Amino acid sequence: MVSTKFGDNGVAIEHIDVSAYKVSTDSPESDGTYSWDATTIVLVEVQAGDKRGLGYTYADVSTATLVKTMLAQVVQGENALNVPACWKAMVEAVRNLGRPGIASMAIAAVDVALWDLKARLLDLPLVSLLGAVREAAPIYGSGGFTSYSREQLQRQLGDWVQAGIPRVKMKIGTHPDADPQRVREAREAIGPDSELFVDANGAYSRKQALALAQTFAAESGVTWFEEPVSSDDLEGLRLVRDRAPAGMAIAAGEYGYDLWYFNRMLEAGAVDVLQADATRCGGITGFLRVGALVEARSMQLSAHCGPTLHIHPCCALNNFRHMEYFYDHVRIEHMFFAGVPTPIQGALHPDLSRPGLGLELKRSDITKYVL
Repeated sequence: MVSTKFGDNGVAIEHIDVSAYKVSTDSPESDGTYSWDATTIVLVEVQAGDKRGLGYTYADVSTATLVKTMLAQVVQGENALNVPACWKAMVEAVRNLGRPGIASMAIAAVDVALWDLKARLLDLPLVSLLGAVREAAPIYGSGGFTSYSREQLQRQLGDWVQAGIPRVKMKIGTHPDADPQRVREAREAIGPDSELFVDANGAYSRKQALALAQTFAAESGVTWFEEPVSSDDLEGLRLVRDRAPAGMAIAAGEYGYDLWYFNRMLEAGAVDVLQADATRCGGITGFLRVGALVEARSMQLSAHCGPTLHIHPCCALNNFRHMEYFYDHVRIEHMFFAGVPTPIQGALHPDLSRPGLGLELKRSDITKYVL
């Protein structure tokens, strides 16, 4: 159905629906600085003509409230084909609220739904609309929570390697003195040929991080050290990056909400690899802008969490490294959506036979989780 407002040049956005759901973890989970027993997912659906786009973010229920009370009216009636214009209007609308945090995650959920909608209107998989540069996105298995027993840790990481995922990540930092032993146990479970990553979530001091970087590399062959110190401590990140063992990448960026955050981190020389999360940094529009910023410095971008959402944009980035196959989000995405791909030889492939993100909501299965 073509809108008379745009003639032959577009379709008007007619309606926006938003809902939030809370899913309990299957066991207690924690990292170096935080513990949780449930995850909230906020879903946005955008209607134009006879097509409906789907987007989401992992955030508090207040994010859904912001979409409902402000962002829905900002994009309603606009041209569904002009996604960047809608994104700009949403960014301008939240000026007095503060861009980082809830506002940016709300924009992200709507933006993803808009890109999904546009691809569906054009009957294209999203990666084809964005422009593919690769057939699949390499992943790393991510979990290994500090609340896990040795048996849980080794089983989870070992199972990912057995399934063909050649790189895995574990959480550290809750008990720094015990971390070298836990990392050795992880290496024991995955064997000598798989890559082992660690993530401290900013739990260590600078001196702790420097000492443990040496230990993790020497004893367990760790090649990726994420947030060894707080991601707000750019000087500390730069210090660890400069003195880390050869072959160990220092990474951070998952808490970035706008382009200025990422630019400050890059200007400080704080990381070897920048991370970004489309569910936080303003959706696919924001994520692609971060990709351009990183490429301008001849560096690589790694996607944080929300693996199903990231497949298509990651396959459209020249300077992409890998994406996080995060246990919690993989579990939830399989519960909520039909069309979630399964890893093949350590990578996720976009489904080129389905339009948009290739997802359909399992409406009858998720009503028990609604908030």
